[in-house]
Amino acid sequence: MLGIVQKIIELDPQMRFAAIIDHRGRIREAIMKAGKTSLESQREEEHFCRQVAQRRKMRKEFDRSLGKVRYVHVERESVSQMVIYTKRNIVYFATEPEMPISAKVRLVTRIKRITADI
Repeated sequence: MLGIVQKIIELDPQMRFAAIIDHRGRIREAIMKAGKTSLESQREEEHFCRQVAQRRKMRKEFDRSLGKVRYVHVERESVSQMVIYTKRNIVYFATEPEMPISAKVRLVTRIKRITADI
């Protein structure tokens, strides 16, 4: 898992953070990009990851009518947050907010390829 998170964080200089989260919201592996500071305390980060897992369960309710979620993108003032659901895990990553949307979509596509089997 560490190799995968390392590959994700190295995809773009504007990446801030990458993590693999299990279905209960526990962080399995996470890396903060060197030179970046966390915008959350560790406790807040753990709480956020539990929330991400809960949202996945909530979104599943609409899979039959709307189709499966491809990815989730939240744009905040200080950070862009993206979530990709794999078969057994959740991939969460954050980038600098000024990154163009086209670059973010390319990142999502590349990360989906890297994480397809986890």
